[in-house]
Amino acid sequence: MPENGAAIGLLLRGRYQLLELIGQGGMGAVYKARDEFLGRNVAIKIFLAHATTAADVRRQEDEVNILAALNHHSLVTLLDASVDRSVPAKPRIYLVMELVEGADLQRKLAGGPLPVRQIAQLGYDLAEGLEYIHSRGVVHRDVKPANVLLVDYNGDNSRTRAKLTDFGIALLAESERFTADGSATGSAHYMSPEQATGDPVGPASDVYALGLVLLECFTGETAFPGAAVPSALARLMRDPAIPDTVPAAWAGLLAAMTARDPGDRPLVNDLVLALRQLIIGASGRHRAEAPSQPAGIARATRPGAPDADDEEGRMNAVRRYDLLDTPADGAFDRITGMAARIFQVPIALVSVVDHDRIWFKSRHGLAVDQIDRDEGLCASAILHHEPWVVTDARNDPRALANPLVAGEMGLQFYAGVPLTTRDGHNLGTFCVIDHTPRDFTPTQLATLEDLAAMVMSELELRLENRQALLDRRALST
Repeated sequence: MPENGAAIGLLLRGRYQLLELIGQGGMGAVYKARDEFLGRNVAIKIFLAHATTAADVRRQEDEVNILAALNHHSLVTLLDASVDRSVPAKPRIYLVMELVEGADLQRKLAGGPLPVRQIAQLGYDLAEGLEYIHSRGVVHRDVKPANVLLVDYNGDNSRTRAKLTDFGIALLAESERFTADGSATGSAHYMSPEQATGDPVGPASDVYALGLVLLECFTGETAFPGAAVPSALARLMRDPAIPDTVPAAWAGLLAAMTARDPGDRPLVNDLVLALRQLIIGASGRHRAEAPSQPAGIARATRPGAPDADDEEGRMNAVRRYDLLDTPADGAFDRITGMAARIFQVPIALVSVVDHDRIWFKSRHGLAVDQIDRDEGLCASAILHHEPWVVTDARNDPRALANPLVAGEMGLQFYAGVPLTTRDGHNLGTFCVIDHTPRDFTPTQLATLEDLAAMVMSELELRLENRQALLDRRALST
């Protein structure tokens, strides 16, 4: 096959005509092409030949088939894949992908740091994409801004989606972690420490690279600049610097993602949850602008339960129960006091999640009657339809980004049960909190659920009494 620009006009497999060269790198070249069968433009990446035996070619074809089966909204869609044998001695893999019109993240960052809300949204998209490929045994190995394509489906900049592309290095088996000149595969500025030393890499390597990408979104600068070898070696000796300008809610999460020991990094499914909560923190006050729930998010839902993004329906339920800005209530105070004694914790709460705050209908051991919604773990707990327990917030990616964990309060333990109405809306939580990590047994969890049920029974009874009173008044008029 002709090299790079000389391939223009070539017809692959009698179907794909190469139109123009749109990018090239150390592993191959990317072309805009025309799919003559379906009458549409596509992108085709042709890899440099690195198969030398029939066994190598068969293995690479098997790997290509795995990649071609990937299908997720956070990945550039792979439409077709094959091996070109126009030069028998140099068979080459090529991937046919959707042609994404729009800038990549590298070009976007040339204009400077991004808004926090957009960073959360892009990070969430990419974490979901990584979660998907990792569950299918694929490690990307080259997560970097140039491999993140940005798509604005609405055309109004209200929600830019991130799509991960270029799975070239994912094709390489562990025996081929190095290029011909002995250098490690991957982009030096974003590769993980284990990747830099040529050790086996797994999903944690992608988490590290994503951490560097997100840090760059805040700073506008690469964390490990310079030539390839010094850049790669620098991360073996130090962690990336996270400046004070990075919000506290992010600093802990980014530090965990870029830990030098892969075992200290969060699992990608926990990372998805943490970034989901950061989206809430960045846009929870304007839910109408928040992104719709993408498919595949790891959250438990009961059959028939309302979607967690039905914020309007949930807020209607909060108003129906008349809980906000109400005086202290002895019935609920007795239940929170009982919980504090049973679990031997300093804080027990009946919380109600408003659109921009968390109101404490009952608060044992807490001086304030409300906090910003951005800060409360209760705002995360109501996204689930099951109890939400964080036994050690210092090591739990779901809570690392929370300012109550990283800040002066030093929250380390949280166990909350959603207060769910009969029609399935979560008003808030019944929760217990501690300043030290602790275990929480199934028996204790069952007790917390029973206490939450007592709170909801009282709320339902009061709602029925109010409705009965209104009905009587209506009949008397």
